[in-house]
Amino acid sequence: MERIKMRDVIVTGFALFAMFFGAGNLIFPPYLGSLYGTKWMIAMLGFCITGIGLPLLGVMVMSQYDGSFEKFAGKGGKMFSLLLGSLVVLCIGPLLAIPRTGATTFEIAIKPFFPGINPYIPIIGYFALTFYFSMRQSSVIDVIGKILTPGLLILLLFIIIAGVLHPISAPLSPKVLNNPFTSCFVEGYQTMDALAAVIFAGIIVQSIKAKGYGVGSSTKITILSGMIAALGLLVVYGGLMYLGATVSFMPKDVSRTTLLITIVAEIAGDFGLVALGIAVALACLTTAVGLTAATGEFFSKLSGNRVTYLQVVIMSTIFSALFAGIGVDGIIKFAVPILVVVYPIVIVLLFMNLLSPVFNDSCRYAYIAALAGTLLVSLHDGLSAIGVNFSFWEDMISLIPLVGDGFGWLVSATLGFSIGLIIDRIVLAIKGSESCA
Repeated sequence: MERIKMRDVIVTGFALFAMFFGAGNLIFPPYLGSLYGTKWMIAMLGFCITGIGLPLLGVMVMSQYDGSFEKFAGKGGKMFSLLLGSLVVLCIGPLLAIPRTGATTFEIAIKPFFPGINPYIPIIGYFALTFYFSMRQSSVIDVIGKILTPGLLILLLFIIIAGVLHPISAPLSPKVLNNPFTSCFVEGYQTMDALAAVIFAGIIVQSIKAKGYGVGSSTKITILSGMIAALGLLVVYGGLMYLGATVSFMPKDVSRTTLLITIVAEIAGDFGLVALGIAVALACLTTAVGLTAATGEFFSKLSGNRVTYLQVVIMSTIFSALFAGIGVDGIIKFAVPILVVVYPIVIVLLFMNLLSPVFNDSCRYAYIAALAGTLLVSLHDGLSAIGVNFSFWEDMISLIPLVGDGFGWLVSATLGFSIGLIIDRIVLAIKGSESCA
C-alpha cells in the first residue's frame, strides 16, 4: 500500500473547500437563521445536508468514474446524459450561478457605498473583466483566488467569533410555520454545489492522480480531504446561520444581501463592510471566470468545436450581464423551479451510483424507472413553483407520501426502482442471464 502524504490530503481538502465555498453562498445561511430564529440548528442540519453532504458525496462518487459525467449519468441513456449535463452546466453557468456572482458583487461591494448608481454600470464593468480573464485564461485570476480564499475565510471567522462572543440579540421564535429541516434542505439547492461537484470533480480526481497515487489511494485521499472541507464549511455555514438568528428581529422580507451587510456593519463597522465588499467582489470574479471558462469548454466540445470556446464565452458573459440586473433575490426566485426539477434527479443518480456494486449495469430498467419516478414528482414541483398545475397530475401526486414536505420524489424514485428491478429480473430470467442484483 503506497504511503499517503498528509500534506496532499490537507492541500486537496482546502481545494475542495474553495471549490464549494463561493461568495454567493454567504447570503443563504444568515437569511435562514433570521427566518427560523430559535430553531436555527434544525434549519442548519437540513441546509448542510444539501449544501455540504451532497457535494462531497458527489466528489466521492465521481472519483469512481475519473470525473466523467457521461459515465455518471449514463445509466439513464446517452441522450439523457447529454441533456442533463447541458442543463447542469447552464445552471452553474450563465443561467443562474454566473449572473448571481455579478448581482452579489453589486449589492454587497458597490450598492452600500454608492446607493444611487445604476446597477448596470458596475455590472457591465464586472462582466467585462470576466470576459477578459476568461478570454485570456490568465493566471492572474488564479493567483488572486489563492490569496483570496484564506483571506475571506479569516475575515468570516473573525466576524463569526465576534458575533458569538457578543451576540447582536437573542434569537426569537421562527417567523414562518414551515418545517425548518425540509425547507432548508430545499433551500440548500440554491448553493448549486452538488451540481458543480458532478461536473468539476474530475479536476480534483486528476490532481490527486497527478501526484502519483493509484485508484485506492486516490479514493482514500478524496474521502479524508472531503472531511477537512466538510468541517470548514460546517463552521462557516453554522456560524453564519447563528449570526442570522441573532438578527431574527428583522422583517422576513428583508433581502439576503441587506441582512448580511447589516450583520457585518453591526459587528465590524465600516472597516468590516469595506473588507467584505473587496473580498466578495474578488471571490465572485474568480468564480465567474472559472464557471465561464468551464461553460465555454463544455459547449465548444459538445458542438465538435463548430461553436468555438470564444463564441460561447462571449454569449455567456453578455447573457449573464443582462440577467444579473434583476438582482440576487430575483435570480433566486427564477432558480427555484429549475432547481427543484434538476436537484432531485442528481441526488437519485448519486445514490444509484453508490448502489452500483450491489445492483450492476444489468439493472437497466431499475435505473430508468427510478429516474422516471423522480422526474414525475420533481417536474410537477417545478411547474407548481411557476403556477402551472394540471388537475389529473395534481390528484395523482397528492397520493404520494411526503410530497407536502418536498420529499415526494424520494418515495416515487424508490417505488420506480423497485418496479424496474422486478422487470429486470423477469427480462433476465427469460434470457437465461444472471440476476442484476
